[in-house]
Order: sequence, then structure tokens, then C-alpha cells
Amino acid sequence: MKFLRHTLLALSTLGLPLVASAQNPALTTFPVGTTTVTASAVATNLNVVWEIVWGPDNFLWVTERFGRISRVNPATGQVLPLLTLPDVTPVGESGLLGMVLHPQFATSPYVYIVYNYTNAGDLKEKLVRYTYSAAAGTLTAPLVLLDEIDATTTHSGSRLLILADGTLLMTTGDAQQRPRAQSLASTNGKILRLNLDGTVPADNPVAGSYVYTLGHRNPQGLVQLPDGRIYSSEHGPNNDDEVNKIEVGRNYGWPDVEGYCNLPAETAFCATNNVREPLTTWTPTIAPAGLAYYDHPAIPGWRGSLLLAVLKERSLLQLALDAPGTAIISRTDFLARTFGRLRAVCVSPQGKVYLGTSNRGQIASPAATDDQIIVLENRAYIPTATRTNAAAFTFDLFPNPARRQATVQLPVPNIRLTVRDLLGRTVLTQRSSTTTATLNLATLQAGSYLVQADGPSGSAVRKLVVE
Repeated sequence: MKFLRHTLLALSTLGLPLVASAQNPALTTFPVGTTTVTASAVATNLNVVWEIVWGPDNFLWVTERFGRISRVNPATGQVLPLLTLPDVTPVGESGLLGMVLHPQFATSPYVYIVYNYTNAGDLKEKLVRYTYSAAAGTLTAPLVLLDEIDATTTHSGSRLLILADGTLLMTTGDAQQRPRAQSLASTNGKILRLNLDGTVPADNPVAGSYVYTLGHRNPQGLVQLPDGRIYSSEHGPNNDDEVNKIEVGRNYGWPDVEGYCNLPAETAFCATNNVREPLTTWTPTIAPAGLAYYDHPAIPGWRGSLLLAVLKERSLLQLALDAPGTAIISRTDFLARTFGRLRAVCVSPQGKVYLGTSNRGQIASPAATDDQIIVLENRAYIPTATRTNAAAFTFDLFPNPARRQATVQLPVPNIRLTVRDLLGRTVLTQRSSTTTATLNLATLQAGSYLVQADGPSGSAVRKLVVE
């Protein structure tokens, strides 16, 4: 095994011990720098939570491996089922996996899901688009965008991500067929890129192919930062779990490379196959899963970091990035073995972090019969807009509608600008050192966005339409 032949990069530091709240023993608190973070259950009695997405309705949208899609009220914990898939095959690690909502949900109420199903006795995987009816509380009109992807009961991926340019990324595992990860003729062991109607984007690396990157074993985390950088987490064999910086057209090595290019055969393969080495690895393995980016003032100690949900080691990892985003400068564990196996992680526009557990049938403690959604929050945080007179702070935005750029006229310099889509996801951030700022909109798809300006005298929001 490779982990017997090289030394693990020692980056890990341990979080401080957890403390039970005296006022409420169901609450857990822990420090993040000088901030006290409280962890508590939002919803319980779930069954292998796989995905959590913050919706434009300010509800959590959740998938469970056995085929149920629900909306969860984050304030009350009420679970509102939308659909249980009729043809899902939940065997082993297969079943209902990733989900993403259309970024212009008000006008295109589409929900994209990926799951395993059985066809002629063989396990397969497909990407399907459903249409949401808010009035009826249902998902209907399934449209298959991509199917017949080979699958097994393990190594199916699959996380979904809609990029700022309006295309969709989908991770696939190697389905225990290792050579397929290096074959452009196969959709296994890849990150695929599709248009939202299921067609192949004209600017993909290979004409007519969905393949965006290749050489993956089983990637289960995927996130895009506001500046466009993309990161993924990936399961290794008995060694070298990885976090990768995803770059279009690159090869990530599997099965010819495990982790870094640091063995003679690996060095040769990397040199001739455009291999991108991981940012960091873990040996022994930790089973990395969901991945999110945190950059909210509610928990300052996590700003500029990736947050990684971990299954095997049952923890949340903070992976602090350097300024260019090309290196992980520290790794810190939180919530170790507190809630069990963590697979999903979601950051709300309010700076709260939601975690989903996948314990059923896996571990005895916490109870393997009860999966949960956990919220992590700084209960002492007061948003700028509520602690100052927001009405005194205004800004102008023009033209609106805009095409490739928009101008922001500000009352004072040193203002932080944040552009979010209607799902609350940050797609652009910048700080203006003068009273005039230019927003580059070239990478954003047409639709409606919210521009928020935060300054010393308050916070204000304007709607922006991009044509």
C-alpha cells in the first residue's frame, strides 16, 4: 500500500473539547477562535441524509438515500415530503444522492437529482430534472437528462453543482471499474459538465463529450467559490483521500496515481497526462464527503475556509485556504464523534452551517436508527443591518438591467459588495476602495440577483437583473 511508502503531510490540528450547555443539555457548544458556536438538532428521525441545499424559500431541501426528497423548515424542524422516487435502488451505498436547484428558481422551478436505479438487472445511475409546484408542494414531470451510467453498490459519487455560467457539474465514481476513470469513452470516474437541458456545452474540453475532468475514484464533495474556483473531495482506497482544486481538462490520476505524484511510475504518468496533484491527502483515510465554502462574518474563524463533512472519522473539518486558493494551510477537526457520520454540509445566507448525518446501518453510537440535520450557529451574532440604521445607507446601481458589467455608486469608500443568486449563494464578492465600483457580470447567466453593500453605517440590498 502506498501509505506504507510515503509520509503523510502533517497539517492536522485538533479543535478544543466540546461543552454541553448547562441551560439545555441537548445543545453542544465549542469554540472557533474567540467565537462560541452552538450545535443543535433541527430535524431527527431521518434516514441517511445525502444532500442539503438552501432553497430560495428559506427552507432546507434534503435528499435521503432511500429516495425521499423533502423541504425542512429550519426554524421548526418540520419535514415536508415532496416526493419518494418510485424507481430508486438503495442497495449498499447506492440510492438517491446529490441534488441542486436551478439558480433562477422563481422563473425556472427545476430540481436536479442524481440517483441509482435498476435496468435489466443492472445497477445504473441517472440525472433527472423535476419541476416544483409551490402551490401543490410536489415534484412532477421528470425529465431524464443523462442515464445508463454504469454503477455498483459503491463508487457512484455523486454530487451536483450549477456553476455561475449556468452549466451543471456532476461527479461520477469509477463503479469499481478502475480503467474507466482514464477512458474518455466512459462517463465513469469523471466530473461531467452539461448544459441545464442535458446537452453538451460547446466549450467542453473534448467536442461532443460531457467530460470536464477525468481520473477520479469516487468524488462526493463539490463547491464553487465566488471567484470561480472549484474544489472537490474524493475517497481514496486504503490511503490518500483527497481534496482537489478542479481545473478544466485536467487529469486527477486515478487509478495510476494515488494522492501525490511521488513514486517513480506516478511521476512519469503525471508528466505525460496533465495530472493535477491534490491540495491535501489523508492516510489513513477519513472518508471525505460534502464540501462547502465559508465566508460569513457570523463565525470569523472559519472565513476563507472549506468545510468538509467526514464519514469515517465522524467530524467536520475546516480547511483554511491561502489567498490564491492553491494551498490548504491548516486542517482543524470539529465535532469529532459527536453526531456520527457526516455526509452533507450547507451554509445559509445567514452564516449558519447545516450538517446531515448518515448513520443508519453503519454505527451503533450515535443511534444508527436516527439520522439528523444539525445546525451550527453563533447565537451572539447580530447582522450589521440590524445593529445600525440601515435606512441611512443607500447606493445606486446602473444600468439595471445590465449585460456584461454594472456600476455601483457608493456613499463612502471601503464597502464590501456581495452578489447572490436567488438561492442565496454568493456568486461574486469584491471590496471597493473608492465610491465607485464596477461589477464584472460576464460569468453570470441571465437572471435576477441581489447585490448587497456592507459598510460602517449599515447594509443595503438592491435587485440586479442580468440580461
